[in-house]
Amino acid sequence: MIARMWRGWVATDRAAEYVADLTKTALAEYRQTPGNLTAQMWSRDLGDGRTEVVAASWWESLEAIEGFAGEDSAFAPDGLLDKETTVSHYEVA
Repeated sequence: MIARMWRGWVATDRAAEYVADLTKTALAEYRQTPGNLTAQMWSRDLGDGRTEVVAASWWESLEAIEGFAGEDSAFAPDGLLDKETTVSHYEVA
């Protein structure tokens, strides 16, 4: 099993709306993709006007992720103050 994680930062006053929108779109799309086991979105207020958002998903294999995201698996939703330009993949023990 492979865990896939990505982080971005959104203005705190937009965080609830942003997370709700991504849950309805990106996470729903993840969950409907063959090879996806589940997906979650986490957020935390950093106290400086920014909220960190983490998209986490679990997949059967790297091939399943590539079938969904392609070889360039960057995740870049609109509306962010900043974002990681790549995602991280971890083997789950």
